[in-house]
Amino acid sequence: MYEPIRSKSAVHDVDGSHSAPQYPHSSRGEALDIQLAGHLAALLAVTDELGLEDGGAARIAEQVARLRGSRPLRIAYPSLSDGADTATLHRRAHDLAARALLVAASRADTAVAILAAQRMDTHAAAATPAGTP
Repeated sequence: MYEPIRSKSAVHDVDGSHSAPQYPHSSRGEALDIQLAGHLAALLAVTDELGLEDGGAARIAEQVARLRGSRPLRIAYPSLSDGADTATLHRRAHDLAARALLVAASRADTAVAILAAQRMDTHAAAATPAGTP
């Protein structure tokens, strides 16, 4: 049904022996850690920009530090003016928390999954105008 492969593999050393490429590999777990730390760092940046004082930013920073091995860089944002579109920032934070939740669930990181779900609830409530269900 299929034709056999007639050409040699593209991965050969100079002496003709077959070997794997010589570059560093990361495991799936390491790749998920990197991805999760990135989503959490982005969530932390939006949380800092919103200026929320509910302790969520500190918990996010702790998880980023655990995953990366170093504390995340944080920027002090000026307070949001009345004209700032905070609802858009809350929706962005909600989306980032949802991405973090998906990655945390795939790597079975319960602490981050719970934190991400809590942040989703916080930002969903804040993004919804008062009086809207």
